[in-house]
Amino acid sequence: MNQSKDSQILYSQELVLQKPARPDRAVTKYDSILAADPQDYKAWSCRGYALEKSGQYEEAVNSFERALSLEPKFAPAWQGKGIALAKLTCYEEALASFNHALKLEPNDYRAWQNHGKALMGVYAYKEAIASFDQVLELKPDSYKAWYNRAVALSCLNRYSDALENLNHALRIKPSCHYAWNYRGMVLAKLGQFVDSQASFDQSLQIKPNNANAWYGKACCYALQENTDLALSHLKQAISYSPYLCQLMAKTDPNFNKIRQDPRFQALLQA
Repeated sequence: MNQSKDSQILYSQELVLQKPARPDRAVTKYDSILAADPQDYKAWSCRGYALEKSGQYEEAVNSFERALSLEPKFAPAWQGKGIALAKLTCYEEALASFNHALKLEPNDYRAWQNHGKALMGVYAYKEAIASFDQVLELKPDSYKAWYNRAVALSCLNRYSDALENLNHALRIKPSCHYAWNYRGMVLAKLGQFVDSQASFDQSLQIKPNNANAWYGKACCYALQENTDLALSHLKQAISYSPYLCQLMAKTDPNFNKIRQDPRFQALLQA
């Protein structure tokens, strides 16, 4: 298969796995490449990644499958297919794809990372932790692996261990707002409300319109039966993410102590 020099540069795995600045333009670019050469399996794979980044997950799976029909041993296409399947919540199928990718490239830390996240999708938290351990063997400074490992640990009610992992993640990347969020949640589970609030505040310094941090602070105040502050923070969270925050608050046990307050009920209906 003849490929131009520019085309070959595009096909390095690092570029394949990057997030395109404009996924829609990337899809158009790969469509033009494939119009000239429909047997170009790497272009099919790159197109799949661009489709996945633009939220077209089913179309992305189809594009990766075209790539794999042409070259079954192309690991980036297996990994991309797994990512798109996971976005469709087809976790078992995603795991099968990641397993294929790892057989071909067992030292790809990104494949181990995605493998672990898919395992969490099927509630296999211990196995997910083992996958994140593989990531950390290959890339000890992966803050995402420390973060994801913390999430898996918290799902096993190992909150102290989860907190330690989140602290690792934040030492590596102090600007990771979602790690500060999750740290706040874990600290609330441990009953350390002052530290929990401080963690959410760190997240809000980085991303002031972060609905999850406002929601987390509301939970903290509700657990302490500080109804006024709980409601004011929940109102702020709902202003940034109305549907999701209202949906979560309807059944969230963190709000049980203030659930009967008519102001709380009014916020859910706003």
